[in-house]
Amino acid sequence: MNDLFYHRLKELVEASGKSANQIERELGYPRNSLNNYKLGGEPSGTRLIGLSEYFNVSPKYLMGIIDEPNDSSAINLFKTLTQEEKKEMFIICQKWLFLEYQIEL
Repeated sequence: MNDLFYHRLKELVEASGKSANQIERELGYPRNSLNNYKLGGEPSGTRLIGLSEYFNVSPKYLMGIIDEPNDSSAINLFKTLTQEEKKEMFIICQKWLFLEYQIEL
């Protein structure tokens, strides 16, 4: 994981157009903490989540478990919705099912 984690982190930093030190300051990390992963260190769970949220990618992507930056499976997208949005989605799905299968309400 170490090499792949650092490689992906480095790519994300470069794509952001910011320096690693600037990102460290924005996240409140000690100076050169991101560069230290080059030496093979693994991030803590908290750091992994913080970095994935900052770059808007899945922690699984950073760890090398998946190849797509965002895990956009339906269940994961559903988990991001508010309760009100989930209710609205339920109503939309219900209407679609009734229309699809010609079921009367």
